[in-house]
Amino acid sequence: MNTPMNAKDLDNTGRRIVVDPVTRIEGHMRCEVNVDENNIIRNAVSTGTMWRGLEVILKGRDPRDAWAFVERICGVCTGTHALTSVRAVEDALDIQVPLNAHLIRHLMDKTLQVHDHIVHFYHLHALDWVNPVNALKADPVATSELQKMVSAHHPKSSPGYFKDVQTRLKKFVESGQLGLFSNGYWDNPAYKLPPEADLMAVAHYLEALDLQKDIVKIHTIFGGKNPHPNYMVGGVACAINIDGVGASGAPVNMTSLNFVLQRIEEAKAFTKNVYLPDVLAVASLYKDWLYGGGLASENVMSFGTYAQVPYDKSSELLPAGAIVNGNWNEVHEVDVRDPEQIQEFVDHSWYTYEGDKKGLHPWEGETDPKFELGPNTVGSRTNIKEIDESAKYSWIKAPRWRGHAMEVGPLARYIIAYVSGKEYVQEQVDSSLSAFNQATGLDLGLKQFLPSTLGRTLARALECELCVDTMLDDWHQLVGNIKNGDSSTANVEKWDPSSWPKEAIGVGTNEAPRGALGHWIKIKDGKIENYQAIVPTTWNGSPRDGEGNIGAFEAALMNTPMERPDEPVEILRTLHSFDPCLACSTHVMSEDGQELTKVKIR
Repeated sequence: MNTPMNAKDLDNTGRRIVVDPVTRIEGHMRCEVNVDENNIIRNAVSTGTMWRGLEVILKGRDPRDAWAFVERICGVCTGTHALTSVRAVEDALDIQVPLNAHLIRHLMDKTLQVHDHIVHFYHLHALDWVNPVNALKADPVATSELQKMVSAHHPKSSPGYFKDVQTRLKKFVESGQLGLFSNGYWDNPAYKLPPEADLMAVAHYLEALDLQKDIVKIHTIFGGKNPHPNYMVGGVACAINIDGVGASGAPVNMTSLNFVLQRIEEAKAFTKNVYLPDVLAVASLYKDWLYGGGLASENVMSFGTYAQVPYDKSSELLPAGAIVNGNWNEVHEVDVRDPEQIQEFVDHSWYTYEGDKKGLHPWEGETDPKFELGPNTVGSRTNIKEIDESAKYSWIKAPRWRGHAMEVGPLARYIIAYVSGKEYVQEQVDSSLSAFNQATGLDLGLKQFLPSTLGRTLARALECELCVDTMLDDWHQLVGNIKNGDSSTANVEKWDPSSWPKEAIGVGTNEAPRGALGHWIKIKDGKIENYQAIVPTTWNGSPRDGEGNIGAFEAALMNTPMERPDEPVEILRTLHSFDPCLACSTHVMSEDGQELTKVKIR
């Protein structure tokens, strides 16, 4: 069934289901759907319910300091905002970084991707598919056999190992202290895995907890700390002394570089032997759950990332581009500087422009709040029962590319890379689809499988594999370059503001774990005059625009059947596949910094 992409095609007459808050995400989010008599979703409304305001804090500050502020937009997307910010300033001031800095930035950025993807699947998303309580029924011997069948190379596969995990889990259950596993809908028939698969997944959940704390130590080598590692306009904030000795935090030397190599190899082993096999196993056991595609088969966009040659976008491993109206045979060029291409609308957002119906490019962006509930809202200002989606209903703006609502993220990146002929990506996707079809007995094509909740989840695992593989390349190139006598990590020729033009504009882009990220800056007299960020969840979580086009979250929920609407497993399953970050996607203050409200804490 085709997914309606416009509000005029939606039916909000059925039973209204409200999920507030949506949990296991960063920030605060509300979702409402209408289901028909067959419990199929016919209308979806996604609301960002929190504010932020770092762009306003930046006004009048030194552009060289911007990264340290915007990095605090989120504690999950740690570093990606900083990297995008320094790129924006460097673009404005025409600064290019040395090769070592380019490679170190790649290593730090890919570390974030690997960490974020693994944490997303095991600790935020897996419980939409995995029933930890059901794991108590598992036979550890059969679980061991399943592990060897799914991935013969994972060393933790003995019956005794899984028995120990099961014993630990049983103690949690019997004590009534399930922690993160509490309040689940564990008797809901939407859960399909056999007990042995559930036990295997719980074991890997625990293993991923250990891995995620180790992989980010790469940030402490090159950036001094995590979260919020240090960046620098013109390069990176670490010095290289290849023969030096010292602990973590000292200048980069062979000891610390070898430490980085060990972390990469550990992440590579886990990704190939645990993460990717688990995702394919879950997909094969949920083979009939091919919902949640939404905009993914129609409109996707990427800003591009991982240029093999610095400042050469044609060398990007995951290229930039946009696909619209489901035409995978044509990838459009994306120009983030073009005011006709990227605009933000506020028709259904709690902001106002001088004329609400127009869209603004980020260089001209405004953040002027206007909170008001529509006339059809059920409830009150402080106790909303049902939102009125015909009016303003979200703190998220509605960005559009040439007027189109777009999906961004790993799935969008992989669709664009695949159709653009990137061989590494094509081999990954073709191999995964073949494995899925072989395991399920199905014969699905690429467009039948990839634009779905399962495909979106798989794309993250495939991207994680790409990152760990190419991090090794980055590491070897960095070490080779250093051994050839190059120890430069920063270009400081334009560090002094006296060398800057009186006025300058710049834009920095990146592909954050959740999708296309852009920071736009205006500099005047050495200070920030205006600063705007459009983040991945602003694209995916956008409300409707003036033409009625719905955002990716809303579109992905359409036509999904629910087993028990009061237990919204299916809603969480699809929303979590995007890994929403509401802390990044919303704003807090008007552009002139005026006080908006006072909150009294008793």
